[in-house]
Amino acid sequence: MSNRSRDVRFGRAELRADAERPGGWLLTVNGIAQSYIDLDDPTYLELEYVRYFGYVVDSLEPADAPLDVVHIGGGGCTFPRYLAAVRPGSRHLVIEADEALAEFVDECLGLRSVPGLDLRLGDGLTEISTLPTASADVVVADAFEGLRIAQGITGPAFTAEVARVLRPDGLYLLNLVGTRHHLDDIRAAFPYRAMLDGDVFAGYTGNQVLAASRVPLPLESLYRQAEHAFPPVRVAAEAPDPLPGR
Repeated sequence: MSNRSRDVRFGRAELRADAERPGGWLLTVNGIAQSYIDLDDPTYLELEYVRYFGYVVDSLEPADAPLDVVHIGGGGCTFPRYLAAVRPGSRHLVIEADEALAEFVDECLGLRSVPGLDLRLGDGLTEISTLPTASADVVVADAFEGLRIAQGITGPAFTAEVARVLRPDGLYLLNLVGTRHHLDDIRAAFPYRAMLDGDVFAGYTGNQVLAASRVPLPLESLYRQAEHAFPPVRVAAEAPDPLPGR
């Protein structure tokens, strides 16, 4: 699709051309930004929370090693496109509950043309429960309804499935858009955690991203990336809970 085309609307969804980037498109649903995609440069990440995803995964070594990634929530598939570019050979399973949205984006922006991407339509919890145990290096939960994360994403059933599907050293990335969640189930399953957010200016609030794992996170590399980020990003690491009696 060319930026010479007019903006495209389908039901609640709209693709808006970026006049300043020839390959840039903003996907909105009900007027709320869902994804920004640059078809000419998939490494360009416009939305801050997607950059946070990138900072964490870019901290994993080896830096160019392919990954098996499960994405809960598709939208414009900005992050799968990014990983396909910076980690060639990666495999991406994108689970999207909104069939009409997925077909609209595929028709306009070519989801199924992304290298290594397999699109599966269905409910996140239902579909992740069908995946093999210890089959993913990364699970990304980026599914939301309006300005809130989709119901059940931080709950015990979904968290248990994420832990089952991830390999022992796997990484869980969670977009905590628009809310302060109870994360007890995630804390119990993943003792090593770091929260990334841009709440470093007075009066500014934005998405938070939680990175969680059963092994230590690459914090030194992550801190270095945060130091050079603009706009600034704060990284708050959480150590494992102490054992009883200590």
